[in-house]
Parts: sequence; structure tokens; C-alpha cells
Amino acid sequence: MSLINITNLTFAYDGSYDNIFTDVSFQIDTDWKLGFCGRNGRGKTTFLNLLMGKYEYSGTISGGVYFEYFPFSVEDNTQNTLDILEKIAPDTLLWQIQKELSMLAVDESVMYRPFYTLSNGEQTKALLAGLFLRENSFLLIDEPTNHLDINARETVAQYLKRKVGFILISHDRTFLDECTDHTLSINKNNIEVVGGNFSVWWEQKQRQDAFELAQNEKLTKEIGRLESAARRTSKWSEDAEKCKIGFDPRKTEKSMGRRAYEGEKSRKIMARSKAIQMRQQSSIEEKSMLLKNLETAETLKIYPQIYHTSRLISLEKISISYGDRKIFHDVSFTLEQGDRLALLGENGSGKSSILKLICGEDIPHTGDIHIGSRLIISYIPQDASFLTGDLSEYAKEQQIDETLFKTILRKLDFSRVQFEKNMRDYSAGQKKKVLLARSLSERAHVYIWDEPLNYIDVLSRMQIEELIMDHRPTLLFVEHDRAFCDNIATKIINLRNEVS
Repeated sequence: MSLINITNLTFAYDGSYDNIFTDVSFQIDTDWKLGFCGRNGRGKTTFLNLLMGKYEYSGTISGGVYFEYFPFSVEDNTQNTLDILEKIAPDTLLWQIQKELSMLAVDESVMYRPFYTLSNGEQTKALLAGLFLRENSFLLIDEPTNHLDINARETVAQYLKRKVGFILISHDRTFLDECTDHTLSINKNNIEVVGGNFSVWWEQKQRQDAFELAQNEKLTKEIGRLESAARRTSKWSEDAEKCKIGFDPRKTEKSMGRRAYEGEKSRKIMARSKAIQMRQQSSIEEKSMLLKNLETAETLKIYPQIYHTSRLISLEKISISYGDRKIFHDVSFTLEQGDRLALLGENGSGKSSILKLICGEDIPHTGDIHIGSRLIISYIPQDASFLTGDLSEYAKEQQIDETLFKTILRKLDFSRVQFEKNMRDYSAGQKKKVLLARSLSERAHVYIWDEPLNYIDVLSRMQIEELIMDHRPTLLFVEHDRAFCDNIATKIINLRNEVS
């Protein structure tokens, strides 16, 4: 066991006027399984890069470990997976590699296949196994779940549960709960470390937020009283000073020594006034600080339209193949008005292909698909990397109300500064929020979302859940966040199972 010490860490990107971190100090134990959470854009990945030494910063970061970053960059993906793993952990024996892959439910045959032929999930698991085989390394794991289906997430969570010595950035609540024992949180105005998994941290945060909200009215009144008192004290001081300056002893008093007396009296009053003002201002600042870490997750709205019949979409014995490879066959289901249908299945099972087919893309298939006449669909694709350009222009191109669009983004924790940036410079989570905000701005009969929560922070996920439960739109979606599916879905289609 050793400690990683972060002391007075301050960092800002070149050309930026705002610090990402300012005088941040805390400790991390190298035996911890540390979950890392915070709103999109707060600096989680930036912090990992600082640990890796990628940027210059002020302050100190010290610890007796080597930091390893995931996702790991593979230089030559045409090599066999075993050769790549042996380069990552050169002193590792074959049986050790086999053991790690077995714990991750990866077939041994992948070791003898070129790395590029592995699925995204297999690549994720293989690289995690290799990195954990390195000696004296502390892993910085940045959102590993984005390429994992629900079952694979469970497997990786159980694997990480057996390990120690890592920081894990993830927005999947269930995943964090299953494999972390401490939580590092980037709040609005500080960084805190809590003993316990995400649910423990969230419970503590809710209690703290509830306390601050309960105190809000009282504090507001107290701050107002102190500010009023400060103004009265300031006036008292000013009146004393006017008395000293405007006093003429020859006209009002016989004693010519009275001026010195009034001057000394004024000096004492002003000193006393200044001391009172300082105490009052200090009290105001102290009380105001109580509210500075309160996260505001404003209520979102959606504007679904009512369709004239209950049945919107039906699929009958749909089969999709790419070349000689059959993705799935004889899939049938209906989407009724008010359904929130979750489409589940392993990676590569054809979930996205079904959504694209329904949205009108030319996907080779057999079987029958029936789409309601003049059915309006709002679609969110899985990939958001294509976004570039100005937000206002994007709103105009998409024929949505710009004010509503930007209001939704504000509620999803976009700062006004982000509105001036080119979308190509947004983080992956911010780009996904742009697609969500666009869809929420559209009046549609059915909303079709393909992994809408990828890279989206936990608080925003909870906002979206609340939105759906409040407004109950007709929804067809693919998502691997188990908590979201459990809370939202009214019907589940598994491409390898019957409707449940």
C-alpha cells in the first residue's frame, strides 16, 4: 500500500481564462477501487492526463506507482493479440494471460487472432487483462463500458471487483456500484473523496443537498440582514467622519481643544465600524459558501404528439444478413402508443440495424415492416462524432427552435461559453447532449434513440429518466445502462429471446 498525493494542483488549458483545477489537494490509496464521477466537462479525463504527465501544471503529484491509461493505444493492430499482451506485460507467463482472459469470459482463441479482428468488447477485455498484469501499475480506466453490452459490463465489473489499484471513470451507476469501494467526485467548487461506492456517495450528496436546501431560505434572510447591518454601519462611519470635518469649535463651543476630541472620537468609530464590517462580510461569505456545491438539475420537457391509432410500428419475421453472415432472423414485435421498448442483445447482434431500418435506411432484409402513415420519428444515432460547426446554424439546419434547443442544453449543464465554441471541440458527452437536446426539441410521435447515454454524466441520466417518467413518450431505444433500462422500459425485446 502507498499513497498518491495531489497537493495544490492548479491547471488551465493554454488560451483559457478559467482554471479547470485551482489549489486542489487530496490523497488516494493505491489499494482503492476508486470510482470517478462528475458532470461532463468538469475535467475527469483532464485529471487522468495530468496524472500521466501529459500537461504542465502547478502544484505536485507524487506516488510510488506507474500510471497506466485505458483505453490503451495499440500501435500495430495486425499483430496477434497474444503478441500485443506480451508487449504490454513482458514478464508475464502464458498461463497468467490465460487466467486473466478466462476471468473476463474471453475465449483463448482470440490470443491467436489479429487484434483488429476482435470485437470492440473483446479488445476492451483483452487490454484490461494485459494492463492489470503489469507490475506496480495504477490503472486509469476511462469509460470502458462504452463498447460493452449489459452482459459484458457485468463480467468486467466482476473482474474489476477482484482487482485493486485503479481509478474508474464511468457513468453507469450499476457498474460503479459493483466494482468500486471509494468515490472521487468533481463538484461545482471542489473535489471530494468518499469511502464507499456510487450509491453511498449519492446518498451522502442527497443528504447534504437536502440540508442546504432546507437552510436556503433561512440563510437568504440572514445574509440580507447582515448586508443591511453592514450598510447601516457604513453610514454610521460616514456620519462620524462628516462630523469631524464639518465641526467649527469657534462657532459651537468655547473650547478650542474640542476639534482634537472629535477627531479621536471619529477615528475610534471608524475603526470599530471597519471591524464590524469585516466580521459581517466574513459571515456573509461563510454562509454563502454553504450553497456553492448544490447541483441544480432542472426539469426537462419533451413534446410528444399523439398518433391517431394505437399501433405505430410492427415488424414481422425480420431477418438481416451482411454478406454470408446472418445477424439475426425472424424478429417480430410491435410498438404501441405509450410503449417504452428496450431493444437488448449482445454487441453485433443487429440492434442498431433494426433502428436504422425503421428510420428508413436501406438495410438489406427479409420479412415485413409496417410504419404508420405520416408517423413522425425523432432519431438519435449512436455516433455523435460527426457534429461540427455552430450551434445556432445546427438548430437552423435541423429546423428546431433555437431558444428551446439552447435552453435544454443549459439544463443539461452547458455553460454559455460552450455556445460560442465549434461543436468539433466538444467532449464526447457534450456532443451526445447536443443530439439529445435536438431530439427533445422535436415534436414527434415516436422517439428512437440508439445508445443515447453514451458518455453522458450520471446526473444528466437521472434528469432524462425523470423526463421520460413524467411525460411518458413512445420510445424505442437501445441502451446498456442496466439501471436506466430497469427504470424506464415497459417492454423488452432480446434479439436472442422472446419478448418479456
